[in-house]
Amino acid sequence: MNAALKWIPLTLAGALALAGCSRDGFYDDRNLDYVEPAPAPSLVLPETSDPGRYQSALPIPRSGAEVAPPDEPVEAHAPRPLTAASGLEEDYVTTRQFNDKRWLVVAADAASVWPQLERFARTQGGGIERSQPSRGIMETQAGTLRLGNAVRAGASEVHCERAGQPLPRCLASLEGYLNAGASSDNTLSSLNAQRVDERRAVQLQREDDGFSVRIPYSADRAWAEIAHYLALDFTQPDKRELLSADPDDHAFVVDYLTLDNRRRGVLAQLNPFADANAQKVRLVLDGQGEQSRLRAASTGEQTLSADAQRELLERISGYLR
Repeated sequence: MNAALKWIPLTLAGALALAGCSRDGFYDDRNLDYVEPAPAPSLVLPETSDPGRYQSALPIPRSGAEVAPPDEPVEAHAPRPLTAASGLEEDYVTTRQFNDKRWLVVAADAASVWPQLERFARTQGGGIERSQPSRGIMETQAGTLRLGNAVRAGASEVHCERAGQPLPRCLASLEGYLNAGASSDNTLSSLNAQRVDERRAVQLQREDDGFSVRIPYSADRAWAEIAHYLALDFTQPDKRELLSADPDDHAFVVDYLTLDNRRRGVLAQLNPFADANAQKVRLVLDGQGEQSRLRAASTGEQTLSADAQRELLERISGYLR
C-alpha cells in the first residue's frame, strides 16, 4: 500500500473528532448563538449589598408610547449650514446701521419674533393700536414696528420708526427687551407673521473673469450686513483684516491671505524670495433696486486669481446664509 494512503483513515478520524467537539469543545462555533437566542436571567445583587452604591450602566429609555404627543403639529426646520458666521459669538439681537438708517437683526425667523414684538408692545410700547401680521407691521405709541426677513437666512429685521425715521430710544428699549428674553423657554410662533422665502437665496456665480455673489437684497442692506460680520471676523493682521468700509460706494478694503499664499508660506521658510503676504482686496457691491452683486478685485499689482476670488467670496457669502 502507498505510504501516503495510510494517513487517510487517520485524517478522517481526526476530522470527525473535531467536528464533534466544535460546539462544546475547543472550537466553539458562535454562529449558533444567533440562530436560537434566549434571554438570560437578570443579575441579582446579594442581599447584603448597599443599593445606593449601584446604578444602571446602560439605562433603557422610556418607550415612545409613554411620551404624550404634542397638542399641535410641530414645525421642524432644516439644519442651518455651518458657515464662517456660525463660529462667531454675538448676541441674540444685534444692531445694523447704514448712514443714518438703523435697525435690529434678531437671530430667529419672523414667525418666532412676532409674538415677542406683541408682548413688547403691550408691556413697554404703550399697547397695540393697529396690527397687520401678514405684512409684519405693528403700530404702537412708541412707534411703528416693522418686521421682515433679514439678509441672512433664518434671521429677522426689526425697524422702529415714525414717518420713515428710525427712533433710537425705541430701538434701544426693544433690543434690551429681546436680548433679556432670549434665554427664556419661548416656543410660541405666529402662523400669520411673515415667513422666510426660500427662493431669496444668496448665490455664488461664475463670470468670464472670475466669480461674483448675487444677493437678493438692496446694496444698502447687504452692505450693512457684510460690514457687521467683517468687523467680527476680519480681525487677524497678516491673515484677514478689515482695513476700511465705505457705505457711500458700498465698498470694503481688506487684507486677505489666500490659500495659495498660505501654501507659499511653507516654502518661504526655505526660499526667502517666495511671496507669502496677504493681498489687499477691494470688495464692491453693485446695486440694482432690490438686487445687488458682490465682486472682489486686487488693489495692487498682483492679480486676484479666480480661485482666490471664489475662496474669499464663499467666506463672505457664508455670513448671509
